[in-house]
Amino acid sequence: MDLTQITNPSFIKKLDKEQMMELATEIRKFLIENLSTTGGHIGPNLGVVELTIALHKLLDSPQDKIIWDVGHQAYVHKILTGRAGQFDTLRQFKGLCGFPKMSESAHDVWETGHSSTSLSAAMGMAAARDMQGGSNYVVPVIGDGALTGGMALEALNHIGHLKTNMIVVLNDNEMSIAPNVGALHAVLGKLRTAGKYNSAKDELEYILKRIPAVGGKVAAAAERVKDSLKYLLVSGVFFEELGFTYLGPIDGHDFNDLERNIQYAKKMEGPVLLHVITKKGKGYRPAEDDKIGTWHGTGPYKIETGDFVKSTTTAPSWSGLVAETVRKIAREDKRVAAITPAMPVGSKLESFAAEFPERFFDVGIAEQHAATMAAGLATQGMKPFLAIYSTFLQRAYDQVLHDITRQNLNVFIGIDRAGLVGADGETHQGVFDIAFLRHMPNLVIMMPKDENEGQHMVKTAISYDGGPIAMRYPRGNGLGVVMDENLKTIPIGTWEVLKEGEDGTILTFGTTIPMALEAAEILSKRGIHIKVVNARFIKPLDTNMLDELFRNRMPIVTIEEAVLAGGFGSAVIEYAHDQSVSDISINRIGIPDKFIEHGSVDKLLDEIDLTVENVVKTMEEAVGQQSTPAEREIV
Repeated sequence: MDLTQITNPSFIKKLDKEQMMELATEIRKFLIENLSTTGGHIGPNLGVVELTIALHKLLDSPQDKIIWDVGHQAYVHKILTGRAGQFDTLRQFKGLCGFPKMSESAHDVWETGHSSTSLSAAMGMAAARDMQGGSNYVVPVIGDGALTGGMALEALNHIGHLKTNMIVVLNDNEMSIAPNVGALHAVLGKLRTAGKYNSAKDELEYILKRIPAVGGKVAAAAERVKDSLKYLLVSGVFFEELGFTYLGPIDGHDFNDLERNIQYAKKMEGPVLLHVITKKGKGYRPAEDDKIGTWHGTGPYKIETGDFVKSTTTAPSWSGLVAETVRKIAREDKRVAAITPAMPVGSKLESFAAEFPERFFDVGIAEQHAATMAAGLATQGMKPFLAIYSTFLQRAYDQVLHDITRQNLNVFIGIDRAGLVGADGETHQGVFDIAFLRHMPNLVIMMPKDENEGQHMVKTAISYDGGPIAMRYPRGNGLGVVMDENLKTIPIGTWEVLKEGEDGTILTFGTTIPMALEAAEILSKRGIHIKVVNARFIKPLDTNMLDELFRNRMPIVTIEEAVLAGGFGSAVIEYAHDQSVSDISINRIGIPDKFIEHGSVDKLLDEIDLTVENVVKTMEEAVGQQSTPAEREIV
C-alpha cells in the first residue's frame, strides 16, 4: 500500500485482520525509513501502530474525539489521516509538526507537547457534548508515565465522580521518556500480571445469575463474592475504585483483543478504562531493546545498525557539563542531591545516580512535586539541584514562587534547554522562563557565555547560601573552549566586558554573545566602536555598570534568546526609568510576542530577525540618534 495516497482513515473500516496486519507492517517500515533521515519520536510511535489502526477502525474521527496525551505518539494517526506525504518535512521549518496540530488536520482535536493534559481536555469535550445533546465518543489516549502527573490524577478523580461517558485508553509500555518510577507504576505492574480480570468476573456473574434468588441475603453474599474476586485478581482495583469500568490487560498488538474490548467499551455507560499493553519501539530491534529511553526521540540514525548520526563537535553537551560538574562537587559536598522529573537521560544525570543513588531522585512526570520536594530538602540543610527543562519548569511556576522563593530556600534550579530548541516546536521552546521568573523575589538568574564559565556558575550556585539560584543553559553542545582545572565562584550580580567601545553598548548573555561580538566587529569596520558586555546575571542586574553606561550616555541594545515581554531588556528599561534616565536610547532585540514553531534554530532566528544583521542595523540607528562621544565628554 502506498501510504502517501491515504486521505482519511475511513478505508480501514473495510479491512480484514490480515489486511490490517499488512498495513501495520507498512507503517512500521515507513516510520523506520523516514525517521532515520529526519529524526523524531520513533519509539512511542512504533509501539502504538496496531492501537491507532484499531481506534480509527472502530471510531469515526473527527466526530469521535481521539485525544493524544503528550502528542509525540501521533505519527501513526497523522499517516492514517492523510499526512504521510509530508513526513520528509517532519519537525523541519514550515514542515509537518511533530505533535498534533489543529491547523494541519480536523482529526487533530487537541494540541499538546506536555504530558498529562489529555484527560482534563477530554473531560471538557465530554461535558460540552453532554450539554449540547451529542452522542459521540471521547477517547483520550494516555501513557502510563503520564499518569504520574498530578493533573491526570485530578482529572481521573473528576471523571469518575461525574460518571462521564468516556473511553480512556491507558497505553502501558512501562516507560515515559525514561523508565517509569513510583507506586502507581507498581500498581500497573500488578495489573499487567493479574490476567484477564473482566473475563473471570463475567463468568462469575453468569454463574451467580443462575442461582435462584432466595431473599436479599443471597444477593448480598453474591456481591461480596464478586468484590472479593476483584481484590483477589487485581490488587487494589485502583481504577474501579475511582469509578471506572476497568477492561484489561489488553494486548496492544493483537487486533482481535483490541477490537473486542473497544467494542465492549463503546456499549458501556460511564467511564471505561482500557488497559492496553504495548511494546515501545516494536518492530525495530534497537528501539525494542532500549531500556533507558534513548530511542524515545532521536536524531537521524543508520537503519541497518541503529547507530546515531552524531555531531562532529568534540565540545561537551551543556546538560552533560552541568551534571558532571554537580557530580564533581557532590563528592566533596555531602549536601548536594539531584532531582529530575522523569528526565535522568536528557539531563545527563545517569552517572550522578550511579555514584550517589541515595542522593538521586527521579520523581516521574511530576514537576510540581519535584520543585516542592527540592524546597523540603533545602529546609533540612541539603543543597538540591533541580534539573528541569525550561518548558517543563512552566508547570511548576507556583511551587517555585510559593515554596522555593517565598521561603528563600537554597535550591539550585538548572534550567535546561533554555532558549530556542528547534524541532520540537512551540510547546518546547524554552523562551518564557526569564519572564516568569524575573519578578520572583529572592531569586538569582544567570546564564553563562560558554562551558568554562558554565562550570564556574555551577560552583557559584552550589556555594551560594543566600537563597534560590537558577542557571539557564541551552540545548546542544558548548563552544569547545579551554576548560579551567579548578572551579571558582563568580560574584553575584557582576557583568563582564568582552569588548571595549565608546559609541554604544550591547548587553547580552548566553547563546547570543557570538552574535553580539560579530555585529561589533562589523560595526568597528564602519568606524562605530561598540562595547560588548556579557550580562551573565539577568537578576540581579549589574547596576554599577549600568550606572556608568548611563553617565556616559551610550546608546544600549539588549539581545536575548527569550521573550521580550517581561524579559532582560525590560529589566534594563525598568532600571533606567527608576533612575530617571530618559535621554539614552535603549533598544531590545529578542523573541516577539508570538509562539515560535518548529524548525532549525538558525532558520527560526532568521524568521524572527534575531540576527547579526538586525543587531548591526539597530545599533547603527541608535548611534546615529545619540549624541557624539565628544558631546558626552562635555556633559
